[in-house]
Amino acid sequence: MLKKVLSYLIPIKIHTEKSSLSKSIEITWANGQLVLDSESTNYSYGSLQRVLRYGLKNIGFDKIVKMEHILILGVAGGSVVKTLVDEIKFGGQITGVEIDPDIIKIANQYFKLDEIQQLEIIIDDAFEFVLKTKEKYDLIVIDVFQDTTMPNFLYESYFTNRVCYLLKSKGFVLFNTMLLNKQDNLRNEKYIADFCTVNHNIKSIPRIEVHNELIVIEKKM
Repeated sequence: MLKKVLSYLIPIKIHTEKSSLSKSIEITWANGQLVLDSESTNYSYGSLQRVLRYGLKNIGFDKIVKMEHILILGVAGGSVVKTLVDEIKFGGQITGVEIDPDIIKIANQYFKLDEIQQLEIIIDDAFEFVLKTKEKYDLIVIDVFQDTTMPNFLYESYFTNRVCYLLKSKGFVLFNTMLLNKQDNLRNEKYIADFCTVNHNIKSIPRIEVHNELIVIEKKM
């Protein structure tokens, strides 16, 4: 309790470990809240939770609460899961795909993800899972990072087309991206300009929490 109170003055790191895939995973008390960070960026809770919550609010909490099945690519500590369940009161099925089993172990220990009955965690590569799954989803959240780096496959047309194919009628994709330099800006601009799926609308929500840009894709029918 003392560490939680003191964290309003200065962040207090309480756990650090290496994982098989991440350079470093850290649990820190910050502003009275536990957050999960990689070596260079926030992975769950803190600023990331605010970013994804903003995107979910843009889609509409009233729409999301009526959905049946949500896919999350990149679970980390599960802050978006907590927003869906605790704040939006989403009662449907959530499938979370995370490549790093060590992160899920920590998320279960510190954030109690394993106590959320409607959540199924699958340890897999996001690209491989998208190719294999036969399910259709009302909402697909893409939040895949390796520290501050975004894997190249996220911007490949084959991956984007497959993700859009997995959407149910009037479904949404919420794609979290990070813009750290001019090249990242040009990458996102090209992604949106080249998007040519006639059955979908695409828009960007720029500069949330300084470095994040959300891309929202909506299936028309």
